[in-house]
Amino acid sequence: MDKRNKRILQILVHIGGWFPLVWLAWDFWNNNLTANPIQAVEQRTGKYALFFLVLSLACSPLVSIAGWKELIPRRKALGNYGFFYAFVHVLTFIGIDYGFNFNYIVRDVGTKSYILVGLTAFLSLAPLAITSFSYWMKRLGKNWKRLHRLVYLISPLVILHFALAVKGDITRLSGNLGEPLQYAFVVSLLLIARISFVKQIAINIRRSLARRLSDLRLA
Repeated sequence: MDKRNKRILQILVHIGGWFPLVWLAWDFWNNNLTANPIQAVEQRTGKYALFFLVLSLACSPLVSIAGWKELIPRRKALGNYGFFYAFVHVLTFIGIDYGFNFNYIVRDVGTKSYILVGLTAFLSLAPLAITSFSYWMKRLGKNWKRLHRLVYLISPLVILHFALAVKGDITRLSGNLGEPLQYAFVVSLLLIARISFVKQIAINIRRSLARRLSDLRLA
């Protein structure tokens, strides 16, 4: 991919990153956030956060399977957009829903497991967003990769938070499986694709297909 196309991909990633916020603001301005706008903002920003987190997880497997190396530089931006929407999600919950009343929040943490799981996931994700910049990559060295592997644990936590937040009825949101289970399935595949021998199999298949296509063109 040449520099022009890489630049276009970069622009598209950032447009895609800001679009959900613009869409949310548009719906707010037009009073199109259902009868419970606070809950709508919480749900939508939570889904946006998970969506971008999954996209960032998908970058490395797609490089192995499809050879799209240009996705690696975009991985950080996708992850940071995921954290941004997670931050808006948590801020809406703490600031608007609970009015920064931490006594009520602490009280409900003990009775509503989805709050505990969600806050754990967010607090675990925060160091990854803070250290996503090149300064911290150089400062932490090999520990940077170790730290950022936490995303493999954070992703299932976010999905568990999603499932618990719909009060156990994970089949009511979308079809028979439901959105939480669909995300769980996709994330499971992405994590499996990171296993060394699975990754090597994907690379070998890609290289074999590339050779065959090359032979067909020469024939």
